[in-house]
Amino acid sequence: MTDERDADRHEFSTGQGVDVDYEEFTLDPEALDADPTTVDPVDSHVLTDLLDRRNVEHDAVDVERLVDVGLSYMQINRFEEATETFERAARFADEESLDAQEAWVNKGAAHAELEEYDEAIGAYREALYVNDDSEHAATAETNLAYALWESGQGEQALEHAERAVEIDPRFAQAWYNRGFLLVERGLAEDAISCFDNAIRLGYRKAGVLEEKARALEEAGEHEQAETVADRAEELRRETEAELVDEHAGQGASGRAPERRAPEQRDREPARELQGEGPEGF
Repeated sequence: MTDERDADRHEFSTGQGVDVDYEEFTLDPEALDADPTTVDPVDSHVLTDLLDRRNVEHDAVDVERLVDVGLSYMQINRFEEATETFERAARFADEESLDAQEAWVNKGAAHAELEEYDEAIGAYREALYVNDDSEHAATAETNLAYALWESGQGEQALEHAERAVEIDPRFAQAWYNRGFLLVERGLAEDAISCFDNAIRLGYRKAGVLEEKARALEEAGEHEQAETVADRAEELRRETEAELVDEHAGQGASGRAPERRAPEQRDREPARELQGEGPEGF
C-alpha cells in the first residue's frame, strides 16, 4: 500500500544550482563594508575577518584602538591574542609612523611574556627600524636588551641598554637595566652610579636596592652593601604589607580584588622579570 504522503513528496534539486540572481539574493555580494571600531574587540575571530586586507582599507582601521585592544589582552594575560592584535596594528599603520613603532614594541613585550624571545627580538628590531630616535625608541632598546639577555647574548644586551639611556636619560628603568648588565660584566662601580640614577628618577623598588647592594659588595664596599640590603628588605616588607592591607580592604567592602595594571610608559606595558635580571617594558 502506498502512503498518500509519498505521492505529495517534494522532489528536491539534484545539485544543478542556480545561475541567476534572486531579488533578495545575489551570487556576487558586495565586499564586506564594516567599521572595525564597532566590533567587540574581545572577539578575536571577528577581528581577524574584519581586518583582512582584502576587505578593509588601511585608512578604515583605527590603529590606536587596535593597540588599546592589544594592551587589554596583556592585562588579562591573553598574550597570544595580544601578539596577533599588535601584528595587525603594525601592518595597518603607516610603515614609518609612531603608531607602527608602538605596535611593534608592544608585540615584542607580548612575545617576551610567552618567553618567545626570538620573536620578541625581531619585533623590537622592527620598531627600531621604523625610527631609532623617537619617543618609543628608548623603550624598544631596553626591551631588546632584556630579550637579548634572556637569549644569552649579554654583550649585545649591554650595547642596547646603553643606547636606551642615551636616547632618554630620564628613563629610570633603562638605568636599572644598564646597571644590572654592567654588574654581569664585572663593572660594579659603573653599575652603582646607574642604580643611583634609577633611584633618583623615582624607581624605588626592593629589587633595585638589592642589585645595588650586590654591586657594592662586588666593589668591596661591604658595610654600605649591608646597609642597602637591609633597606631593600624593609622596603620589600612594606610593599607586601601594603598589598595585604589593600586586598583586605577590598574584601571588607565586598568587592573582588582588582587586577593591578602593569606599569606603563606611554601605553607600552612594563614587564618585571621574575628573579634576578634586567627588566623589559
